[in-house]
Parts: sequence; C-alpha cells; structure tokens
Amino acid sequence: MGDGKFDLLTFGEIMLRLSPPNYELMTRGDVFDKRAGGSELNVASGVALLGLRTGVISRLPQNALGTFIKNRIRFEGVSDDYLIYDDSPEARLGIYYYENGAAPRKPSIVYDRMNSSITRISFDEIPESVYTNARMFHTSGITLALGKSTCDVATRMIRRFKESGAIVSFDCNYRANLWSEEEARSTIKSILPYIDVLFVSEETSRRMMQKEGELSDIMKSYTTEYPVKIVCTTQRQVISPRKHNFTSTIYSAETDEFFTEKPYMDIDVIDRIGSGDAYVSGVLYGILKYNDPAKALAYGNATSSVKNTIPGDLPACDLAQIDSIIRNHNADGPTSELNR
Repeated sequence: MGDGKFDLLTFGEIMLRLSPPNYELMTRGDVFDKRAGGSELNVASGVALLGLRTGVISRLPQNALGTFIKNRIRFEGVSDDYLIYDDSPEARLGIYYYENGAAPRKPSIVYDRMNSSITRISFDEIPESVYTNARMFHTSGITLALGKSTCDVATRMIRRFKESGAIVSFDCNYRANLWSEEEARSTIKSILPYIDVLFVSEETSRRMMQKEGELSDIMKSYTTEYPVKIVCTTQRQVISPRKHNFTSTIYSAETDEFFTEKPYMDIDVIDRIGSGDAYVSGVLYGILKYNDPAKALAYGNATSSVKNTIPGDLPACDLAQIDSIIRNHNADGPTSELNR
C-alpha cells in the first residue's frame, strides 16, 4: 500500500453474542458463552487475518461492555481508530442470543438490540479525514435497516467515499425482522448507483428485489441497470444443521465473465453465523490484493467454508491456512488428513 491508507474500512453495529454451550437450549441452560460479532466487524476481521490493513467505524457504550468489544477488535488486528464512544445514560450495546441446532432442530436467534448506541449515531461524529483514508469502504443492508440515523449516516458515507475515489462494497444482507421488503428495496435501489461490488443472494434478488429469470441474467442485470462492476452470489446446500455444501458465482461486468468452482462438500458445520461475512472478506481480499475475480472467488469460497467449522461470529484462519485449504480443494489426488 505504502501511502498510510487503510485497505478497507467498514461501518456497522458491533454486538455482544451470548450462546448456551454444548448445544443446550436457551430455555434450559444456565450459562452463556460471551463473544463479539457484527457483520461489518466480521468482514474487517477476515480481511485483516489475510494480511491487509482494516478498520471498523462504529459507536459503542463507554462502559465495560464497550471496552470488551474494543479489546476484541484490537485482538482481531482491526483498527479501533474510528470507534465512537457513547457516555450518555441511554448508552447500550446490542445483544443477540444464538442457539446451535442439531437435526431436526434448527439453530435459532433472539435479538435484544433496540435503541443500541449506534442507532443514535450522527453524521457529524464521523471524522472528515476518514473519507480519504481508505481504498475500499464496506457496509451492509443490516446497517441501513437499524433505523433512520444509521441509514442516513451509512448512505451519506457511501456517497462521500465514492466521491473520494474509494471502491464501495455493499452486502444486501436482507433481514426480514428489521425492515419490510418494500422499504429495503426502495432504500437499496437508492444507493446502487454508488456501489462497485455487490453481494446479494438469489433469494434476496428474487423476493426482496423482485428480479425474475435465470440467476445469470439476474446477476448481470445489476450491472446493466446500475454502474455495479462485480456481483457475487453464494450457493449453499443445507443437508442438515451440521452438514453443508457451498460454492458461489461472481460476475465481472468489465470482462462480461462468470466465475464459479466446484463446491466445498460435506462441510462440518460447528457454527454457521458469520460464514457469509467470511465469504465477503475473502472476495474483498482477492479484489484488493489481486484485482482478480477468479482469485476473489477462490478466497471467498475457502474463507466462508472454513468459518463454518469455527465457533463464534469472527473468522480465525490466516492467509497460510486459507491458501492450504484452497490447494487441498483444487488437488487432483488424495491429500493428507493431518497438518503436521
């Protein structure tokens, strides 16, 4: 990089995750495992693990829980330079409770995030210097859906980063419990003219964005209707809560090419939360490091697949581990069952 800039800055809510251990039910367990998580932090962490310089922009309560999150961010190798602290009496950290599933019981989530500190963020709290200090900016539909303040701030940040010449990445990440399809569609359409790299599932394209036709045509339509350069769509086959197959497709408007590869088969799913964000981090790493959709695809598929095998929201595999996973995935013959 050499110019002191961040490779990637992200903006979004960071939450406290509480989970009953050992596949216990929330209604029965007496103990919760405490972790940090949040879509944009997960992405920044994944890119940092692969070796690039990242930071996260968010608003945290000025209390012990905020300090726990700050320490976790630093442990992940992500900069906390642009964290904003809320010392008001109403300051709070959003919480979500996650219960692991085991067939036939599905995983489940209970949210307790209403009126968290980030929902009262103002655009003026964001330092002006941030907009010229990153090669790429990333946020998601979750952030847009949290409320009027976060939607306004995220939308204005997208435009400012774009004006400053940064690559802008956006993950639709539609959550029906946060906003309606109509509101989501209207808001996301308003920012698509500023997006370079778009992550959107086939289901979200068909239902929330009301697209029709073959998946390839749907993906390509984002680049003909808007100045989007790259569209990424994952394909996950759920065999059971503990067994998944996974691959993805990337479309590059610049070369008018689709990229895909054979799926990762029979993934042992320990914790699927954050695997979509891990995919985003791998793709963004491939774009930032190599400007190559094929490499972005390979890193995205590998980082997502291996994240399923790790507890918690945050990824944990560095570049050497991901490169080894990619080599094994592409190997023609047998590979060693043990790293030693």
